[in-house]
Formats: sequence, structure tokens, C-alpha cells
Amino acid sequence: MGPIKDCIDIATELGGIKTLEAAQQLFEKKMDAANLAKLQKIKNPDILKKIANAISICDPSSVFIDTGSEADRQFVRDLALEKGEESKLPMQGHTIHYDLKDEQGRIIDRTYYIYNEGEEVSTLALKKERSEALIDIREKMTGIMKGMVMLVGFYNRGPVGAPASNPAVEISSSTYVLHSADILYRNVYADIVQEVEKLGHFYTNIHSEGSNKPEDLPNARVYMDRSHLTTFSCYCTYAGNTLLMKKGNHRFSVDRAVYELKGEQLAEHMFITGIEGSGGRVTWMTGAAPSGCGKTTTAMAGDHFVGDDLAQMWIAEDGSIRSVNPEMGIFGIVEDVNWEGDPELMQCLRNPGTEVIWSNVLIDKNGVPQWVGNGEDPPPTKGVNFQGPWERGMVDENGKEIPMSHPNSRCTLVNSALANYSDRNEDPEGVETRIITYSGRDSDTMPPVWVGKNPDQGVVIGACIVSAATATEVGASGVRRQPWANAPFTPGSLGDYMDAQFVFFNSDKIVPDKQPILAGLNYFLTHEARGGTSKKLLGEKKDVKAWMAWLERRVHKEVDAIETPIGYIPKYEDLKNLFKDRIDKAYPQDLYMKQFSLYVDNIVARIDMQEEAYRKETHIPEKFFEILKAQRQELLELKAKFGSVVTPEQL
Repeated sequence: MGPIKDCIDIATELGGIKTLEAAQQLFEKKMDAANLAKLQKIKNPDILKKIANAISICDPSSVFIDTGSEADRQFVRDLALEKGEESKLPMQGHTIHYDLKDEQGRIIDRTYYIYNEGEEVSTLALKKERSEALIDIREKMTGIMKGMVMLVGFYNRGPVGAPASNPAVEISSSTYVLHSADILYRNVYADIVQEVEKLGHFYTNIHSEGSNKPEDLPNARVYMDRSHLTTFSCYCTYAGNTLLMKKGNHRFSVDRAVYELKGEQLAEHMFITGIEGSGGRVTWMTGAAPSGCGKTTTAMAGDHFVGDDLAQMWIAEDGSIRSVNPEMGIFGIVEDVNWEGDPELMQCLRNPGTEVIWSNVLIDKNGVPQWVGNGEDPPPTKGVNFQGPWERGMVDENGKEIPMSHPNSRCTLVNSALANYSDRNEDPEGVETRIITYSGRDSDTMPPVWVGKNPDQGVVIGACIVSAATATEVGASGVRRQPWANAPFTPGSLGDYMDAQFVFFNSDKIVPDKQPILAGLNYFLTHEARGGTSKKLLGEKKDVKAWMAWLERRVHKEVDAIETPIGYIPKYEDLKNLFKDRIDKAYPQDLYMKQFSLYVDNIVARIDMQEEAYRKETHIPEKFFEILKAQRQELLELKAKFGSVVTPEQL
């Protein structure tokens, strides 16, 4: 069951503004003439009342309306420096922002869905009953902006005119949040009213960092009101907890795709990139991966970059699946970003000409950002980082060495700065999507690339992503299931989400020759997992270009494949040629054998883990278990015939 709409709107209940007249009186009290004139062009009563209620709750000293004009954007930049939320760096247009030392990722332990009795909420998330949430938000956010400027911006999560875009209002006292929003999203002040009228909804995000002191961090909260498409966030600064147009509003979009637009749209945690094939052909690909598992790197490995994090997908009238990027910028992890693996991104980060907000990296004595894995010499010995002054060899209170930069350090910049940027990013018709991939940080089980034999098997690949935990979530550790890399952002039951995936990819609206292939990607296999002693990767970061190129040829039926119980895998000769053509690299046959042999016991254990976990969920389609059962049976038959390691040649 989806969110119940007939319930108290907490923003209205706490703010008390129910009429346009009351809203107007409050605007006149809190705004100067210039900002009042800007707001009066927003002729949508629902938007105006939401803003008025946010003002009433938070009680700022004044309100600034960010129209996206260069003057307004500069006002936000200047205020960020004045407040100390950002500091200038020597390179023109570069600033550094530091989050609190203990808030370096998503605060999943203080993030809640607001729920109503009778609603289902994901078993992977925290929830708080509406009346309790109302009390907590009242206690924590009433008057939180006293003495501060409230900033209000109007954005679109997707190109103006796209059927799967989502309009959003961002309200915050944080200049870092609004500065980031103006880089990452389309400020559509001039178009917001028509977009809301056409699409029939908008998201509202209300945030304040408050006093921004470490002692306030236990009071940090993120609340998501699915019923009224509103997020509340307080006493935190990390963008994943505060720039709620990103993952907060993504959750609302997932909800809408599952419960309101089932079989018509998907909202996915996916990159979008274009791969060049024979005859100048460009084939568009989307791919899911948990944060910190190479999603940006894979997106950048394409020839035509659209996005690195989120995708809104729909079935178009011509029977194709189309995708747009809700964002127009990158909020990218910088650890291990270097000239070898990420040349286009490094050009933007190391050369003048691109506006960049850095967060939580080391700033060396020359004012230059430095981070773990940048591969540059000589590495700095001291500077200032996420925890204060730093020098090499420093340890924390537990005796653990403090790294140069936090593993979740980020850079924020606009997509169009990248050399491989595609202006299709702003096309309201989206890109025709023919390849969909799912990947995680899997060190010992699955091959580098394999393709589902049909859409149902593809959905199961997505459902069965397994990944080592990364630094994007505070306190997370170990190896975990990461269904579709989207489960942390799925408000309802995973069974409902899975059913929506099966329905979408089996839609009779999809024309057969436009049906995408659904595939698994894994470039985190280690030598240790294949008979060696090293924990190093069995291959290189750039090898993903070859895997992507094989998928591009596979969807156009230009390469054959080997059929296995888990799906189709590449033939050696095809990969050998693609390694040479795409990355000018030799691909020895013994490496192919290590990467593409099936380690049956590992795969069966993975299937058993998935079955056990999904049996505890509600509404899981029986089709899922039938597919796993068939794969398990076929794998055991192969083991009986060939042993626990089955080579491609034997298949």
C-alpha cells in the first residue's frame, strides 16, 4: 500500500498558515521590496503557502528569493564566505566546505520516514508515526533560523518539459545548500508554475543547520513526509542530509513510480552515459551501483556523459525506454579519482575554468585540495582536513591513522564542464536506453559482466546486488545486500518495488526491437578470490570500457555469448579485440579464465543468502524465487559434472 494522503500536513500544522492572505502578510513582514517582488511572480497558492509555513516555523530574520540570476547566485556565494560555510581557495571559482567531524555521510540512524497507521515502510529504514514526528519537528525546528537569512530556490529535477521531471522547492538557511543546488539542479524560477501545473505535484525541502555545533549533532534529524512530499532536516550540513532534492526527493520519486505510475515510470539510483559503436552509433546505457562503488567512474567511461547518480525513466510513445538525469551536476566522491582513471574530471578539478565546491578534503599549505588516491607526487605531509590541522602519521583517539582526506570527500561541479559532456542532458525527450547494468563491490563471486537471458532475469540481477559497505553512510560496515542499489531510497516494501520492476520491463508498450538488455557488472574481483594472494583488483579501473563496449555490441546482436545458469557471458576473442580497440591493452586468456570461470559454491551461497533474506520480506513476487531456484539447480548440475570451478571452455 502506498502513502496515505488524507492526513495532517505537518508543515501546515506547525506553521499555521492556511490562506493566501495570511501568507502574504507574513511575506510582507519578513521580506524587503525586491524579494517580495520576486516571490509575487510565483502564482501558485500551494507553493506560496508551503514557503509561508516554513517561514512561520523557522522564524528567520529575512528571506532571500534565489531566481537563478547571476546576481542572485553571487549573493549566495558571497554569503557563504561571509558566514564561513565555505572558504575561498587560490584557484578561481573553487571553495572548500567542511562538515562536522562526526557528520561525514548520511545519518541513517537519525533519518526517518513519517508514516501513518496502515502504511508499509521498507524494512531497511527507520520510521516514526506522524504524531510523534510532529512533536519532534516542532521541538527541534521551531525558531531554528532566528537571526538568520532563509534562502528559497525553485528547481526542476530533470529538464523542463520532460514527462518524468519533478519540480522542487528548496528552503534552507545554509548557503552551502543553496550554492550546491544552483550547481546541481536547474533553477526554474521562470518555469516552476507551469511545470507544477503540467506534472501535478512538487516537492518541498525545509532545512536549517541551526547553530552548527558538534554538541547539536545528536539532535540532527532528517524526516521524509511521503504523504505531503515534504522533507524536514535540521542540525546537519552534509549534502546527503541537507540537499534533500537529491536523495530525499529521489525517495518520493521512487514512491510515485511504485504506487502512482506503476508500469509507466521508474526512479533509479543510476548513471546515464552513451557508448559509441560501429558506424558512429551511440547506444545509451544506465547503471545502478551503491554510492562509493564506481558509479561516477563507470559513467565517465562512456563517450557521452549525461549523469552519474540518478535517472528518471519512462516508456515513451515510440515504445522505447527513455531516461533523463534529474541533476545537471556532479556531487562526486573524490577518493581514488586520478589522471589514469578519470582524466575528464581531473581536468576540471586541477585546471582553472570550473566552479567547484570541495568538501572534507585536505587543503595543503598552498591552498590546493588533496585527497587519498589522487596519484600525484609528492603527497603532502600537512594541511587542514575534515578534522582540523593534519600531518602525516596523525592518529585518532583509538590509535587509528587519520587519512589525508575523508573517504566520503566530495567535489560539486556542473556536468557541462566535462569534456565528454552530452547536451542530451537537457533534452526533455530523454535518451533511448538500451543497456541497464547493476553492480556492487563484490570481491569474490560474480564475473565482470553477464547479461540476463530475459527481462525477468535482469530484474533478479538488480535485486541481488551485494556490496561491501562504503563511507557514504555513517557507521555502516561489512558486506551487505544492496537491492538495485536503490533500497536505502525505497520508502515502501521491497516486494512492491520488485513487482513494479517486473511490470515495467515486461510492459507490452515496449517495442521488441527496443527492449533493453539488463546486465550485471563487477570490477572488484580480487587476485585472492581467484587463487592468488593479493587483495588487489583482478584487472584495472579502465577495463570497464571493454565490458561496456561488449554490452553495446551485444544489444545490437554483433557478438555471440556463452550461455550459463546466471546469464550470458562474453567469449574470449570478442573481449580480446575490444580490449585492444577500446583501451589499447592486451587481454591474456588466463586472466579471462580467472574472471569468467563460475565459482559455483560462491554463487550458490549468494543465491541462498538472497532467498533467505527475501523470504522475510512481504509481497515478494513468487517469480523471483522460481528464477533463483532454477539457477541454483543448474549450477549444482554443472558442479556435479565439472567440479566447483566451471570454466567458460567447459560451458
